[in-house]
Amino acid sequence: MAETLPLPATSMVNAALPALSGPRSRVLRNVGLAVVGSLLIIAAAKVKVPFWPVPMTLQTLAVLGLGAAYGARLGAATVALYIAYGLFGLPVFTNTPPVAAGPLYLLGPTGGFLIGFVAAAAIAGWAGSRGASLWRLAGGVVLAEIVLMAFGFAWLALGAQMASGATGIGFAKAWAAGVQPFLLGDLIKAALAASLVGAGWSVLKRRG
Repeated sequence: MAETLPLPATSMVNAALPALSGPRSRVLRNVGLAVVGSLLIIAAAKVKVPFWPVPMTLQTLAVLGLGAAYGARLGAATVALYIAYGLFGLPVFTNTPPVAAGPLYLLGPTGGFLIGFVAAAAIAGWAGSRGASLWRLAGGVVLAEIVLMAFGFAWLALGAQMASGATGIGFAKAWAAGVQPFLLGDLIKAALAASLVGAGWSVLKRRG
């Protein structure tokens, strides 16, 4: 009996939407996915959900979910495209308005989290490939969340000059203001992102 070879690892969107033919169609497909994904992140950044101890947006859910579904490279590129909109002055970030978008926004208090989004999407993308166990998917998404928080925390605590001209606020204040209030909500969003991508893979496997 011929031995069945394992399917190569790939992202969920590659399995669901394979390029029709040749590299050109793959590029066009990936550009379209990046644009759609970046628009989804914008929408998620503007949605505020009542929660304890502070309201939360769905931005982290979108970043982790897209990363896990898109794969490391396309996921990170999609988040980078989203950030690029803001660098060019479009009001795509959670606090824009009233805060003005633009290059200086990345020097503000949330700049570390935005850069962390790129790394988080790449890690979640690595964890979400075909053949990955549910535990690896969940663990990878949680690791992505930890890295995201680490970027934001480090910038708040130690960051170079912020847009306001102030320096970092120190470790204790950075933890109390920038990390601790968001931990519970972000862990729930990480679990939800892993569950959604895991469910997507289950549907694709049943369809063959």
